[in-house]
Amino acid sequence: MSLWAMVLLGMALGVDAFSACLGIGFGGISRRRALGLVGSVAAFHVLMPLAGWWLGQTVGALLGRVAGVVGAALLFIIGARMIYAAVQTSVPGTTCFLLPGSLGLLCFSASVSVDALSVGFALGVHRFGLLLVILTIGLVAGFMAALGLGLGRTVGAWVGYRAQFIGGVILLCVGLRLLS
Repeated sequence: MSLWAMVLLGMALGVDAFSACLGIGFGGISRRRALGLVGSVAAFHVLMPLAGWWLGQTVGALLGRVAGVVGAALLFIIGARMIYAAVQTSVPGTTCFLLPGSLGLLCFSASVSVDALSVGFALGVHRFGLLLVILTIGLVAGFMAALGLGLGRTVGAWVGYRAQFIGGVILLCVGLRLLS
C-alpha cells in the first residue's frame, strides 16, 4: 500500500473525528482537554484496526455494531447538551461538552474510531504492513481531530453563542451517520 493510499485511508477514517471535534470546538474546550482528546482519538485510530486484525470477523461485526450504537448515543447526548445550553443562555460558553473525566474522553474517542475496527479485518486479509498502516491512520486521524477542534474554536468565536447550537446539531448529525 502506498503512502498516499494510507493517508487517504486515514482521512476517510478521520472524517467522523473531524466532524465531531468541529462541533466540540464550537462549544469551547481548554487546550489541555483538546490535547487529551486529540491524543485519545489518534490512539484509538491505532488500536481499533489492531483490534480488528486480532478479533476475527464474526466477533468484530457484532462488537462493531454495538459499539457504533453506543458511540452514536454518546454523540447524541453531547449534542443535546450543547443545544440545550445554547437555548438556555445567550452567553458564549467556554465549557467542554464531553462527558466529564477520562472515561468520557475514552468513550468519545472510541465512538468516532469504531469504523476503523473493520479496516483491521481488511488489512489482515490483504496482508498489508499493519504497523505502518495503523500508525499512519492514527497520525492522520489525530491531525484531523486537531483541525476540527481548531476550526470549531475559531468559527465559534466569530459566531458567538449560536456556535454551541450549531456544534450540537453537527454532533447529532455525526451520531446519525454512525447509526447508518
